[in-house]
Amino acid sequence: MEGLDALQQAAVWAVLAISVFGIVYAFVLRAQVLAEDKGTAKMQEVWGFIKQGANAYLSQQFRTIAILIVILTFVLAASVLIVPPTQEAVERFGSEEAAVLWVSIGRAVAFLMGSLFSYAVGFVGMSVAVEGNVRVAAAARKGYNPALQIAYKSGSVTGMLTVGLGLFGGTLIFIVFGIAAPDALLGFGFGGSLIALFMRVGGGIYTKAADVGADLVGKVEAGIPEDDPRNAAVIADLVGDNVGDCAGMASDVFESFEVTLVSALILGLVLGDAVSGTIGDGQYDLRFILFPLILRAIGVIASVIGNSLVRTDERRRNAMAAMNRGFYVAAVIGALGGVVASFFFMRNADGSIDWRPLLATLAGLALAIGLDKLTEYFTSTHYSPVKETARSSQTGAATNILSGLALGMESSVWAVMVICVSIFSSVLIFSGFSPDPFVSFTAVLYGVSLTGIGMLLLTGNTISMDSFGPISDNANGIGEMAGLDKNARNVMDDLDAVGNTTKAVTKGIAIGSAVIAAVALFGSYLTDVNKVQQQLIDAGEQGVQLLTGINVAQPTVFIGLLIGGAVPFLFSALTIRAVSRAASQIVTEVRRQFRIPGLMEGKVQPDYTRAVLISTTAAQKELISLGIIAVMVPILVGFLLGVEALGGFLAGIILSGQLMAVFQSNAGGAWDNAKKYIEEGNFGGKHSDPHKAAVVGDTVGDPLKDTAGPALNPMIKVINLVALIIAPVVVTVNPGSPGVIIGMIFCFALLVWAIWQSKREAEQISEVAKASASAD
Repeated sequence: MEGLDALQQAAVWAVLAISVFGIVYAFVLRAQVLAEDKGTAKMQEVWGFIKQGANAYLSQQFRTIAILIVILTFVLAASVLIVPPTQEAVERFGSEEAAVLWVSIGRAVAFLMGSLFSYAVGFVGMSVAVEGNVRVAAAARKGYNPALQIAYKSGSVTGMLTVGLGLFGGTLIFIVFGIAAPDALLGFGFGGSLIALFMRVGGGIYTKAADVGADLVGKVEAGIPEDDPRNAAVIADLVGDNVGDCAGMASDVFESFEVTLVSALILGLVLGDAVSGTIGDGQYDLRFILFPLILRAIGVIASVIGNSLVRTDERRRNAMAAMNRGFYVAAVIGALGGVVASFFFMRNADGSIDWRPLLATLAGLALAIGLDKLTEYFTSTHYSPVKETARSSQTGAATNILSGLALGMESSVWAVMVICVSIFSSVLIFSGFSPDPFVSFTAVLYGVSLTGIGMLLLTGNTISMDSFGPISDNANGIGEMAGLDKNARNVMDDLDAVGNTTKAVTKGIAIGSAVIAAVALFGSYLTDVNKVQQQLIDAGEQGVQLLTGINVAQPTVFIGLLIGGAVPFLFSALTIRAVSRAASQIVTEVRRQFRIPGLMEGKVQPDYTRAVLISTTAAQKELISLGIIAVMVPILVGFLLGVEALGGFLAGIILSGQLMAVFQSNAGGAWDNAKKYIEEGNFGGKHSDPHKAAVVGDTVGDPLKDTAGPALNPMIKVINLVALIIAPVVVTVNPGSPGVIIGMIFCFALLVWAIWQSKREAEQISEVAKASASAD
């Protein structure tokens, strides 16, 4: 921590202590949840099936990706031989030899730490959600507030673990590496993003294959309730809520939390270097690195206070209002904390306070609230868009689907507009920062990264609200399968409906944060490329020009832009096709079991394990191939088309990824809640023709909102981080050299294999289907 004064050093240690406090507090909450009553023997029997399936799935998933994690750990350690340490690393460790050693170790350990932290957030969060769901069902027999408290507290474990581990990792890397932190932080962000991609894709395919299959056969064909114990896919559906919405979402937001911090620290270092004399003179203003860390710590404290205020009473019974109250209180505390932090840590040399970083952060906080309200408007049953989609169900499934598609497309436009306003606010806030255009440009990008910090300032609250959804959904399913009384079911029905809205809202925030993080990383990409090109110019290299922007008029750059715009469509197609294949197998299996004598009369218990196996096989099959696609495409674009075309590629993927993610998430959320609006007694209620049409719309939306859309978030950031890592190599190597040509042939072959692997039907699924058919 060279270059920090006594107060700044104390602040860094305080940030580290607060991160540890967040982790400890998460486990305190976990102990409180585990101390609650688990209910009747029947409830515990159903819960046992869910717990066994969830743990088995995540354990299998970790075994699938563990080999890749080990390989990439060594690859990042060896990457220092190709991507040499930065000038800051040489300054920090005293010599180039020492810098090579430390950066090699740092990149590998940071990647491993990011990977394991991301997996731990998902696994522990899912485990507590599974422990919490049966306890919520048991508490619903006592009243509304006890059930709300346990559901939200279970979600808070995930939220606090996310912010605690994310802040701990970033702060620890800064303490050890100081101004050389970006050399290791890229590995930290890459590890978290890659695991989040796996968790999102795997969990999303698992949950939606089971959900679509269970709904189509159970609700539409057989006319039985959603969580009827006679449906063989119901346990796989409840397991999927945990591995998809809990584990997947937790890892997703954790890596957004990581990546926004990584981009803020990288850009803060560049800005701190630029405002202290000249770039490369060894002088740094470390305020710009320290401020994001302090803001994150303030967010942890604010989230703890806000979460503790989430409660209601038996008269009001308004869970959404209670959660909103906690969020807004935390937002006020976070804003006031930012004012205090600016007063102490953002003073200029003349003693004046620089309020611009705080204003950019507050713009991010406002962005989170804006996307919150926008998503709620387009997906909640209280507003006209969802009611319109429900009304359209009166004329059949086709009009329901058309209404949902239009709603999703429109919502994506307004979400982009909100994000544009937020980014432009950074331009306004930092305009005139310096007479030097490069310094002002860097300051604007730094402001964008702080917008991401502000947007995820209350991650503890956001994740708590998100996990609340699947926990309440599972509790409702357990209550139905265990035959709880009407009062308890009414409590769980209400919490489940609120949970649908909170899941949609937090998806909107996650997508928005992905775009902001990607824009900040895009800025980091430009500044990093400039630094390497400047070093080549200083070394006397001929023909090297600084990359000052992305010129889409150049054919190669435009090609990169087109490829980037196409990748989210490829990802969505492959994930939706995977859900469709697996759902078909689930439908076949549930139909077969419905024909078993005595099953529909409740005398024979379904074979839940078969449906779990089908979903597990489908999800595992996609993990490695989609990960390879995310890594290989930017490598091919960069080395074949050049560094500027790679920049165009990143711009294309950010734009189309944002539009596709919001469209799919909100359309799916609207279809889901339109179905629930009808089930409340509107337009004919349950078992009516409009209800059947709405169920079809919901099954179409399921893979969009819970698989394809959410998978785009980590995919965008994985690709951006890969581009950041390879950019120095792309600038320095000769694209026509034999080594590069051979490497590109290998990468292209690997990409073709990954797409083929993702599109073909897995043998294991076929075997299950044949075994099922022969059992008739």
